[in-house]
Amino acid sequence: MNNLKIPLKVKDEIEKVSRIAGYLWQREWAERNAGNLSINLTSFFTKEEVQERGDVIPFEFPKETANFVIFITGTGCYLRSLIDRIEEAACIIYINDDASGYSIIWGGKQEGFAPTSEMISHASLHLFNSKNNPSHLAVLHTHPLELIVMSHHELFQDEDKLNNSLWKMCPESRVFVPRGVHCTPYALSSTEALAKVTIEAFKTRDISLWEKHGATATGEDIEKAWDYLDVANKSAKLLLMAWSAGFEPAGLSKEQLNELEENFL
Repeated sequence: MNNLKIPLKVKDEIEKVSRIAGYLWQREWAERNAGNLSINLTSFFTKEEVQERGDVIPFEFPKETANFVIFITGTGCYLRSLIDRIEEAACIIYINDDASGYSIIWGGKQEGFAPTSEMISHASLHLFNSKNNPSHLAVLHTHPLELIVMSHHELFQDEDKLNNSLWKMCPESRVFVPRGVHCTPYALSSTEALAKVTIEAFKTRDISLWEKHGATATGEDIEKAWDYLDVANKSAKLLLMAWSAGFEPAGLSKEQLNELEENFL
């Protein structure tokens, strides 16, 4: 299992994970064992390199994820451990030929290790992206403070108004989160129901804001996924700061938002 040859490109992606984990911890977006992330590495390996490299652990994946290779964090593991103990807090799994189980082919060195309990959501999102947005290989779920606060606000019940309120707070939000935030209704963690509502979110939006829980984004790599959340959360923070100061912010005008759309989108 541990003699898997890791391509240089995969090493680069794993190094990005460590760097982003540091950002998440510093920003207080990853308390205790909160959050999880994954990367679809299927294109970086041949089937011969990854199959039959460990015991198959039964798990019911979507059938079309057969033979996927996925870097994924561990259940109960702290994202801060990804900074300097990544092989203990994460692993690479190979999903078998009929998607009835997986093998851990790298990492997972912590005693009692298992992939995140949100594995079904990650696998389902990678399958969705492979068909609809194939350049997006990374999935990041974390707990951005200000966006979570917005999921408790009445604006959360009107997705168009929420996005307009966020886009108005800074030009970068309109440009770099162009499809906006999806107000994803509450669903229990680690369930197929949560996976389904999250996939629905990405059909129309850049970010799935899980009601009273956290947020998820996908990107070409883990840094790009982080960027979506970072920019959207900046808008939420500015909005909450204005409200805390006792005023309703003017925000960018409709004409200014249209100008951004015409020039950058």
